[in-house]
Amino acid sequence: MKYLEVTFRTQPCNETVNDVLSALCGDIGFESFVEAKEGVKAYIQETLYSEEKLKYVIAAFPIKNTAISYEVTPQEDKDWNEEWEKNFFQPIIIGDRCVIHSTFHKDVPQAEYDILINPQMAFGTGHHETTSLILSELLDADLQGKSLLDMGCGTSILAILASMRGADPITAIDIDDWCVSNSKDNIKLNHISNISVELGDASSLKGRSFDIIIANINRNILLNDMAQYVACMHQGSEIYMSGFYVKDIPFIRAEGERLGLRFVHYKEKHNWTAVKFAKE
Repeated sequence: MKYLEVTFRTQPCNETVNDVLSALCGDIGFESFVEAKEGVKAYIQETLYSEEKLKYVIAAFPIKNTAISYEVTPQEDKDWNEEWEKNFFQPIIIGDRCVIHSTFHKDVPQAEYDILINPQMAFGTGHHETTSLILSELLDADLQGKSLLDMGCGTSILAILASMRGADPITAIDIDDWCVSNSKDNIKLNHISNISVELGDASSLKGRSFDIIIANINRNILLNDMAQYVACMHQGSEIYMSGFYVKDIPFIRAEGERLGLRFVHYKEKHNWTAVKFAKE
């Protein structure tokens, strides 16, 4: 079976843009996606590829002020499931506490929390720094019996780990129906029953309340929607935000403090960061 590799260059190049692009490409026949230096690589069977459909996806891209270019390269005929397993999606191991892997991985190490995912997207698998930073925060947090919101859930591995660590109930929300579908698949794979997955954005949060909020999106969306997140918090609530660089912390912190939150700390990895706030 012959495949084409399409290398997308995105500007801005961030998790939200690349996830939405992957989801839209998935709707026109692309099967797998790999994080790239300046965007994402996508793979499609040669017989399914349509230049017209791809150009329409780019022309109608829903995130404003995004520039997308691409290059198409024919690939040699090979077993692409094996290729993905060997080169692209390797198990993610966080100490002896958490391992994230797919059904095709064998002999994965034992860990306190074992998360099984169907890796249909390049981002949200735990490989990206922002996702692993939030995973680390969740492993350190007291989640037992606490209601939790995973905003911009992607694959929902953050919500799944939160459930395994005792959070209940959990709401996972994403703007893309492909992410919602992938989330439901992953939740089912892990035999989780207390995560509700919804299609929507911050406007759907009115009137709700959460003990813990996770928002792994990007700086501009966080700044735009933070007031709506804070409206869902009560005394003692915590919020973890990621999807931006260390240099962006002053902007995020200023907005959080303006809304009455207390800045607790931040973690960083390869210049990406995650911040924690609390409402007192």
